[in-house]
Amino acid sequence: MKQLSIILILLAGLTSCWPKSFMNPIDNSMPEEWKKFYITPLELTATTAPSNYPANLAEELRSGVQNNTRLRLASNLEDSQIKISGIISGYNTTPIAIQQGDLAAKNRLTVSVNFTILTPTKGLEKMEFTSSRFADYESSEQLVDVETRLLESINQQVVQDVVNKLLSNW
Repeated sequence: MKQLSIILILLAGLTSCWPKSFMNPIDNSMPEEWKKFYITPLELTATTAPSNYPANLAEELRSGVQNNTRLRLASNLEDSQIKISGIISGYNTTPIAIQQGDLAAKNRLTVSVNFTILTPTKGLEKMEFTSSRFADYESSEQLVDVETRLLESINQQVVQDVVNKLLSNW
């Protein structure tokens, strides 16, 4: 019982000293004037990517930004304070983990997306960055059989990159 009391006192002390921005980063990390965002249709220049991939990634981005920031989706570009656009520039599979006899034990699907985020902060501020993420799969599997699962993992990472940029102090 005495140990439980000590643990509770320590936890209470730690949480009272903990910075508010770490407890709830959504409240303080973006300028107050940012209320709504808009994602333009993503462009596809990677020739090997599935044709429906830009629409799928854009939907993941919409959900991810809404669920992880205080921003709400604008119905049109004119109503938004944040404009997010992107070009899917890379979609490649490469062998990794080469074994004896030059055989790959695994393959890696890599997706690269070049993003531009326009904000009204200090006039019109523009941030450009590339999110390049990957997922590995066994060489005994065909890409077509595991592609959906791999893209779910890659999309989560890409969405997190965009959310991190939005939540960083511009």
